[in-house]
Amino acid sequence: MPELPEVQTTVNILNSKVKGLSILDVWTDYDSSFHAGKNNIKDKKYFPIFRKEILNKKILDVKRMAKNVLINVSGNKTILVHMKMTGKLLYGKYKFVDEKWLPPIGTSLADPYNRFIHLAFSLSDKNTLVLSDARKFAKVYVFETDKMSEIADLEKLGPEPLEKSFTYEIFKERLHKKPNGKIKTVLMDQEIISGIGNIYSDEALWASSIHPLQKVKDISEAQLKLLFKNIIKILTESIKVGGDSMSDYRNPLGGKGGYQNIHKAYGQEGKKCQKKDGGIIKRIKVGGRSACFCPVHQKLN
Repeated sequence: MPELPEVQTTVNILNSKVKGLSILDVWTDYDSSFHAGKNNIKDKKYFPIFRKEILNKKILDVKRMAKNVLINVSGNKTILVHMKMTGKLLYGKYKFVDEKWLPPIGTSLADPYNRFIHLAFSLSDKNTLVLSDARKFAKVYVFETDKMSEIADLEKLGPEPLEKSFTYEIFKERLHKKPNGKIKTVLMDQEIISGIGNIYSDEALWASSIHPLQKVKDISEAQLKLLFKNIIKILTESIKVGGDSMSDYRNPLGGKGGYQNIHKAYGQEGKKCQKKDGGIIKRIKVGGRSACFCPVHQKLN
């Protein structure tokens, strides 16, 4: 699932490409009986409402909240896109042929990972913003911008770790809302802190010498301060290299990020620890998710 750096990379590129453009048309082939009666575009009856709300609207800007992309358009409307496991927003000169959206040949958009297009916005610059979603888990709907604080997907989100207002004291207070929680699970809880998932929790814990199963209450003050610094450092580093494409994340131009090239823990099972402490990276399950760590320098107290 795209995490904070991947979503921020998406937002940064979209702001440089679609800001100021108008939405001339919108298409989808989402149609799920499971989502019948729900306010998202997978409900076939909701889509005409969605389309009417955004048609001919001007894109004012694109923002991020946690792992959500928020496309603010004129008329006090905001389109929420949560890319979930395999979603990605892509932008370029697509053509609609035989009920399929085809990317420009010979470009990064033609990457096979980008072919699962289930939503398309035709824009006033004659380009198309599409959502490729291999597993069809993505969520998309529109709401009134001035009612953002009432939106269920947004109202309970924890603080943003890259905001200037996010201090160590706030970080510590948020984690200690679940003192008996395992630190790996607590870091990924979006109601505790926004935007951190499997990749960056593994990387930050590795850098801070904290075992993923360690209970929050048993982590020392010194380790917590180090973890706070490493979370900010690692998220910032990943944004600088365009996020992580170890799996199928691609940016809106179809290109890969670079953070997968500098992993220390995530996806490194069986490899020697880069701290050269003699450890071999191990993978375990924590709360139904995988966690990769070094059993030598990330010891459980």
